[in-house]
Amino acid sequence: MDYKVTVATGTSEYSGTNNYIYITLVGGRGTSDKTVLDNPGLDFCRGAVDQYTVKASASLGQILLVRLEKQRYFVEDNWFCRYVTVEDPEGGGTLYFPCYRWLVGDVKVELREGTAKRRQDDSEAKLLAHRNAEVKDRQKIYRWQAWATGIPKCIDAKSEADLPQDARFDNEKRSDFEGSLHYALLELSLKKLAIKFGKSWSDLDDFKRIFWKLKSPISEYTMEHWREDWFFGYQFLNGSNPRMIKQIREIPSNFHITGDMVQAFLKPQTTLEKELKAGNIYLVDHCILDEVPTNVIKNQKQHLAAPLCLLYEHPEHHLIPIAIQLEQRPEKHTPIFLPNDPPLAWLLAKIWVRHAEFQIFQVLSHLLRTHLVVEVFCVATLRQLPAVHPLYKLLTPHLRYTLEINCRGRSQLISADGIFKRVVSTGGEGLLVLAQREYKVLTYRSLQPLYDFTDRGVTKLKDYHYRDHSLMLWDCIHKYVTGMVSLYYVTDSDVMEDPELQAWIKDVAEEGFVDLPHFGLPGELKSKQELITLLSVVVFTSTAQHAATNNGQFDWCAWVPNTPCTMRMPPPEDKDAITMELIMDSLPDISQSCVELAITWHLGRRQPDAIPIGQYVEEYFTEPKAKELITAFQKDLKSVDEKIREQNEGAELPYLYLCPSEVENSITI
Repeated sequence: MDYKVTVATGTSEYSGTNNYIYITLVGGRGTSDKTVLDNPGLDFCRGAVDQYTVKASASLGQILLVRLEKQRYFVEDNWFCRYVTVEDPEGGGTLYFPCYRWLVGDVKVELREGTAKRRQDDSEAKLLAHRNAEVKDRQKIYRWQAWATGIPKCIDAKSEADLPQDARFDNEKRSDFEGSLHYALLELSLKKLAIKFGKSWSDLDDFKRIFWKLKSPISEYTMEHWREDWFFGYQFLNGSNPRMIKQIREIPSNFHITGDMVQAFLKPQTTLEKELKAGNIYLVDHCILDEVPTNVIKNQKQHLAAPLCLLYEHPEHHLIPIAIQLEQRPEKHTPIFLPNDPPLAWLLAKIWVRHAEFQIFQVLSHLLRTHLVVEVFCVATLRQLPAVHPLYKLLTPHLRYTLEINCRGRSQLISADGIFKRVVSTGGEGLLVLAQREYKVLTYRSLQPLYDFTDRGVTKLKDYHYRDHSLMLWDCIHKYVTGMVSLYYVTDSDVMEDPELQAWIKDVAEEGFVDLPHFGLPGELKSKQELITLLSVVVFTSTAQHAATNNGQFDWCAWVPNTPCTMRMPPPEDKDAITMELIMDSLPDISQSCVELAITWHLGRRQPDAIPIGQYVEEYFTEPKAKELITAFQKDLKSVDEKIREQNEGAELPYLYLCPSEVENSITI
């Protein structure tokens, strides 16, 4: 029997190989001879699709596995295989065997045919043994580690270099990632600014000197409007940290404010009490920052505040701040900052709030609640689900590159000598204390957007584009996930009786989110709906939620006074003593400003190799019904994209971070 075989090599740089490649077909009735696949050094070039004939002395029956082996020719040369197809000479059509992995060293890989199957769908002993062996091997490679106590567990790797090749960036991605930050710093060093550590800017206009090639339309808009109260309020809704604002019905007891203080900023013929009852008063409380240890940068102590900011949804002036208190435990001398205070006093109070926002959005909203949460699901998926499992196929595209970017974050951004330690007021010990505090109160419920908006009382808050667009994307994702789950799990019993699925959720809940009794995610899944909701949360968090907190960080932080990374003077206690000199001495110095600009551009820019949400360049699902669901998902996302762009057409300040075409399919930066 002659079997026609097609082998596809990856399209990224260095995917090809000049090593020997062998193939063996494993069927239900026998195994072919091990066959060398021709011409070392000529076949298996980057992007190649090569065809071969594999001979067998008799019919192999149903082809169960394709075994690929790589052996060194002259020098070791890794190979990325996309897929293998086998034409069944007995009229069974063409079988598709997805691979999408690297073969490193002298290695053997066995591939399953692409139809997604749960463990209970397999009866062949060879296939069951293959499932067990694949998971067992991966558990040796992908191990849990506690990077620090009191935060989610992560992959056991000291740096990205310790990761398996399959979890690493492609070469083009690696080169771009490492080159972009160098480019940004070079742009600033050419202006001879980045080396001026400890030297303050002379006045606010001096910050324009670092606006050169590194700018964007919104960052320029921010530069022009950052002093305005409406713009300050707008950022709580649609900036990089849009999850903090909440409706209140009474003033917190530690916020020493009276109705008379804010009467002048409310609409005519009303009171603070009436507006509270009407649901028009909102609060952003940064209490989590209270007494967090502060950084020391080159022997200079940095400073933090834990502000409370009261906001009012004014019928004519949008959402505006009406009172700011910079301490959680106020004394008699603690000032309440108001819009009719001396202009520099009110401006500095708002700067302190924006400084608190930088710490929380970077460490909590961005790092902890997207990167580290998704990493838990990534590690558990690799440890517990074989490649043929439908949930592995569903999740894998949404977990691409997450392990490497998180390893780089731990080793380069938040490490003891990382960028945060050099320029951010919560760098060092403070960063970990902050993350540990948030982890203690993190709930699974808060990761579900509808519950989050309802619990914060912001379902009717006007101009809350982040909320509206999040719900649009959630509906698309939930519909898609519902369809996929229903293809493979007809009843709740199907979910409960899937041992690999149950091992996966147990690994997530009991290993990844260890020591988190109030998180609210059980270590067992008992229904289809529970599974659908959880998978929707994972996909939403790795796509939309990450985009909402990551993609705008340069826009809002490039004009450093709007969102400073650190403050070099303590919070003011005397409103009348605030001068421009104090503001400039408080804001980041020239060197710190340059690094803030460079790192937020580096992390917030659109990635050259970005894959938009719902675009699956690797074909894991082969079944027609699954492909139809993917097509419907893409159609729904396109409709949302068009709707969002239509809403923003002609807008002076567009909100496009959650356009599906701007949302990456996974956390890659």
